[in-house]
Amino acid sequence: MAGAPVVGPIKCKAAVAWGPNQELVIEEIEVDAPQADEVRVRIVAVSLCHTDLSFLAMAQAQFPRILGHEGAGVVESVGEGVKDFKVGDHVLPVYVGECGECSNCKRDHNNLCEKYWPCLKGTMMLHPVGQKSRFSVLKEGKVQPILSFFTSTFSEYTVIKADCCAKIHDDAPFEKACLFGCGLPTGFGAAWNTAKVEKGSIVAVIGLGTIGLAAADAARIAGASRVIGIDINPKKFELAKKFGVTECINPKDHQSPIQKVLQDLTSGGVDYCFECVGNVDLMLAALESTREGTGKTIIVGLDPSGRPLSFNPTHLFGRSIMSPVCGEYKGKSHIPGLIDKLVKQELSVDEYITDTLPFEEINKAIALLKNGDCLRCVLTMG
Repeated sequence: MAGAPVVGPIKCKAAVAWGPNQELVIEEIEVDAPQADEVRVRIVAVSLCHTDLSFLAMAQAQFPRILGHEGAGVVESVGEGVKDFKVGDHVLPVYVGECGECSNCKRDHNNLCEKYWPCLKGTMMLHPVGQKSRFSVLKEGKVQPILSFFTSTFSEYTVIKADCCAKIHDDAPFEKACLFGCGLPTGFGAAWNTAKVEKGSIVAVIGLGTIGLAAADAARIAGASRVIGIDINPKKFELAKKFGVTECINPKDHQSPIQKVLQDLTSGGVDYCFECVGNVDLMLAALESTREGTGKTIIVGLDPSGRPLSFNPTHLFGRSIMSPVCGEYKGKSHIPGLIDKLVKQELSVDEYITDTLPFEEINKAIALLKNGDCLRCVLTMG
């Protein structure tokens, strides 16, 4: 059943990025009706991710644009040919869809779908050249298109491909479910799916934001004997212990580089190191902090500078480096199962939500995240 007939354009509020490093502006925009194989979603709750801020800081990025990729809401209308969703379904937009037809999907690597993975092929999520935007705003009497970004959840309504939409449990609170759009599965999956942390192992996590703490929490659940948290903000240390971090290090307190500190602290290096900041220098430090011959480095952070990661190949003898996409979770196939665990109270996310604000205060939320004063700040619509 495809649901109710498609309606026309709709006006709503959205937080529009007009240029790099500028405050977002709440604008009244127009959102087109969904086209074939698309759904239009009314966003109920959205959370902020550092990836949004990283993109906002990129001088080479094109604007205006609607950012956001951690949101949850309700299907408002569906386009022609949509069979998996109907009006009223509770859904989570996912930034990597699953076409089911490409070579990666056919090889069970749906989280790297060639049609939707933004680093491989242009899609509506990063707005390809020549594709008509579904968003527009009236400025000085002229209609100006607004570009998309991933699932563009910094808007009361967004249009996404049905392949990029996951149906979730009706009892899942939107303000908690939205965290599963990126941050939590990325951290959980980095430890469980990518590193496959073993019982009794020693783990280091560089960067104690939401993703880093999710990786630490998952390592604790997997049975790691030590989880060492590294951050330059000591305000995060007390909270980190609630997520399984057993000891914390502030690199500013040491004259030696952090890799040397970790090697000395662990008699030769950690078994797993997760880089969750997005800094090439820290990625190299993570590699050099792992145990020679067996250490695993998991790069989760995104460095907006575009600098290459360079190191002596001999550093790799027996070691490995991995960089998972969304913790190797398949957005449409796997994330609903994680949210089911939330509904069954087998998984708790309350500690990750440190602030809740109305959508109109999105710039305040951005400031909190930039300053390291929150984990996830959830914004509620209307």
